[in-house]
Amino acid sequence: MVAETVERAGGVAAASGTPWGRVGAAARRARTALLWFVGIRLAGAACVAAWAWRTGRHPRSLLGGSWDSQWYLSIARHGYGMAAPDGRWPDVPGADLAFFPLFPWLVRGVGAVLPVHPLTAGLIVAWGAALLAAWGIFAVGEHLHGRRAGTLLVVLWAVLPHAVVESLAYTEALLTALSAWALYAALSGRFLWAGALAALAGLARPSALAIVAAVQAAVAVRAWRQWRRGARRSAPGGRAPDGHVPGRRLCAAALLAPVGWLGYVLWVGRRTGRGPLGYFAVQARWGSRFDFGRDALRAVRRLVLLGAPPAYLMALAVVAVALLLYVLLAADRPPAAVLGYVTVLLVLALGGTGYFASKPRFLLPAFPLLLPAALALARARRRTTAVITGGLAALSLGYGPYLLTLAAMPL
Repeated sequence: MVAETVERAGGVAAASGTPWGRVGAAARRARTALLWFVGIRLAGAACVAAWAWRTGRHPRSLLGGSWDSQWYLSIARHGYGMAAPDGRWPDVPGADLAFFPLFPWLVRGVGAVLPVHPLTAGLIVAWGAALLAAWGIFAVGEHLHGRRAGTLLVVLWAVLPHAVVESLAYTEALLTALSAWALYAALSGRFLWAGALAALAGLARPSALAIVAAVQAAVAVRAWRQWRRGARRSAPGGRAPDGHVPGRRLCAAALLAPVGWLGYVLWVGRRTGRGPLGYFAVQARWGSRFDFGRDALRAVRRLVLLGAPPAYLMALAVVAVALLLYVLLAADRPPAAVLGYVTVLLVLALGGTGYFASKPRFLLPAFPLLLPAALALARARRRTTAVITGGLAALSLGYGPYLLTLAAMPL
C-alpha cells in the first residue's frame, strides 16, 4: 500500500514536471479566477440577450455583428478589397486594410473546421480569446503579487464599464490574451516565447506596438543587468549563472517581437502603392491620425462646456480613472515591461484623433492599470471587496446593453 502511494505520488510529480503537467498545474491555480470571469461574462451576455429580444434583435447578431465586427467578418468571408459591409462608412477602396488580419484568419479557420455561421465562428474566437486573456491576466497578477491579487485583477477586468466588448466579435480580447501571455513570458524569463507572442499580437491590432515595446524593454533590462554582473555564457565549472539568458536569445526575442506588426504594415504599403506609409494613409481615410492628444483635449473641452450623452461622459470618466491608476502604478515601480506596455497603450489610445467615445475600448488591453486597485482590494476586508466588486459588476452588466442598443455612437 505504501509502495503504491509512493509510486502514485512520484507519477504525479513527474507529470507536473512535463509541459502538459505544468499547464495543468497553472490551470488549477487559475481555476477560481476563470470561474469568476466566466460567470460574470455569461451574466453580461444574458443581459445583452434579454435586452436584444426586448428590442427585436437577435442576440447573436448583436454580439457578433455590431460595428467593427462586420468588417472583420467581411474580411473572413471575402478577403481584403471588398466594399464596405452594409454600406458602412467609409465606403472607399481599401478601407478594410485598416483592420489587421489575425482575427479574420481565426474566424475563417473555425468556419473551416466547424459547420457554423460566420457570426458564430466570430463569437467562438472572441470568447475563446477572452478566456485565454483572463488566464493570462491571472498569470501576470499572480507572478507579481500572488494568487489573490491575480484573481481580483481578473474580476476587475471582467467588470469594467466597457467589459461587454470582451463578449463581442472584436479584437480587444485577442490582443489582451496574446499581450498578457507575452508579458508573463517576459517576466518569467522566457524571452523567445515573449517575442513570438508579441509577433503574433502584431497581426491582431495596431496597438500591438505596446507589447512589442514591452518585450523589447524587458530584453534591454535583462541584457543590462547581465552585463553589469559580468555574466558570460559559461561560468567556471561549465554552468551559466542562475537566471542567465544567452545573448543570442535576447537578440532573437527583440528582433522577433515587431515582425508581425511590421509585416502587415509593409504589406499594406505595398498593396496600396504608398510604400511604408501606406497603412497610415488608410488610417487617415478613417479620420485617425496621431496628434499627441490635441484632438482628445478638444473633445474633453467640448464635453465639459457643451455637455454630452451619457456614453461620452462615461468615456471621459474611464479615461480620467485610467490616468489616475497609471500614476499609482508608476509609483509602485513595476517591472519595465509592465510599465512600458501600459505607457505605450495610453499614448496610442489618447494621442490619436477622433473616436473619443471608443477610447475606453482601446484601453481594455491595458489590464495592468488595474493592479493598484486589485492590490487594494486584496488587502481590504472581504465584505468591502464584495461590495465594491458587486457594485462594479452591476454597473457593467447594465451599461453593456445600453452601449449596444441605446447609445447612438460607434462602440
